[in-house]
Amino acid sequence: MSQTFYKKGFLALAVAAALGVSAFVQADVKIGVAGPMTGANASFGEQYMKGAQAAADAINKAGGINGEQIKLVAGDDACEPKQAVAVANRLVDQDKVIGVVGHFCSSNTIPASEVYNDAGVIAITPGSTNPQVTERGMSAMFRMCGRDDQQGIVAGDYIVDVLKGKKIAVINDKDTYGKGLADATAAQLTKRGVKPVLEEGLTRGEKDFSALVTKIRSTGADVVYFGGLHPEAGPLVRQLREAGLKDVKFMSDDGVVTDELVTTAGGKQYVDGVYMTFGADPRLLPESKAVVEEFRKAGYEPEGYTLYAYASLQALAAGFNGAKSDKGEDAAKWLKANPVKTVMGEKTWDAKGDLKVSDYVVYQWDKEGKYHQLEKQK
Repeated sequence: MSQTFYKKGFLALAVAAALGVSAFVQADVKIGVAGPMTGANASFGEQYMKGAQAAADAINKAGGINGEQIKLVAGDDACEPKQAVAVANRLVDQDKVIGVVGHFCSSNTIPASEVYNDAGVIAITPGSTNPQVTERGMSAMFRMCGRDDQQGIVAGDYIVDVLKGKKIAVINDKDTYGKGLADATAAQLTKRGVKPVLEEGLTRGEKDFSALVTKIRSTGADVVYFGGLHPEAGPLVRQLREAGLKDVKFMSDDGVVTDELVTTAGGKQYVDGVYMTFGADPRLLPESKAVVEEFRKAGYEPEGYTLYAYASLQALAAGFNGAKSDKGEDAAKWLKANPVKTVMGEKTWDAKGDLKVSDYVVYQWDKEGKYHQLEKQK
């Protein structure tokens, strides 16, 4: 237990004794939860906070981290890299966090992790999939998700084997995450002998894709793959449909795993039939049953990255408790040497901080504006 605990406890007991009352004071350990709490991608920040808070409540009831209670500190990076660095510095210097669940956008996680690394703070991202997140030799950077080079293989193979795509337009949002995933998918398509007929980028925040839609139409594409997030995926698929390209199949990624896709697309009718890749639905696992029921009783559906954030906090707590330390490096070493039971099943990590087993599958949206996992292809 930390010296801070004893200092706070001793002072409180001394004051209580002087007042003639008894007291028991328990210190807090701070864990940062960083992601887009505001802005176009705020739905993912909400998923992070809902999942992490539920996990913190459960862990605290079980004794917390080395006997101390977890206190979460939110960090809003709005999926803006400069803001992510500012958030990371605040979490480290001002809030004195010992660990971080975050960030979401890979373009944020990469620079923010430099700050955590320098400070010896362990971080686990529930949703950043760019390979460079864990390819820079940082000993205390982990993922609770897979990587783009794994997800791109699943997407490319599905387009070829199941969708039978012959002419594929691969679009990206020019961001670290979106372009990296689009490139990985294009590489797999090419490897399978189906070189994309178009590889094009759009700019985040844009809403008018008429010129891009015209270009896609000119290629005769039968499948459009988009690497990016729901604020751009929604308008893009709507404008494709409105342009008469109703038979062109549309596939995206784990950046659209939110009901907000329906909103950004302008209605359920536009997302009907859309495909996407994401990890196997953790809500269907036996390990998550009780937690999912609790969320639903509270009126919240733990979609997308909610359980990923829950599991990330479970892993941080397991690392600190297993190492019997509040040092990030100690927790990191323990996690790389031991499996952890989480709401998403047992997880193990390699020397880079990547999961040893990734479980990407394909989902499809329906006419009710809901997504469901498709049977895994063999």
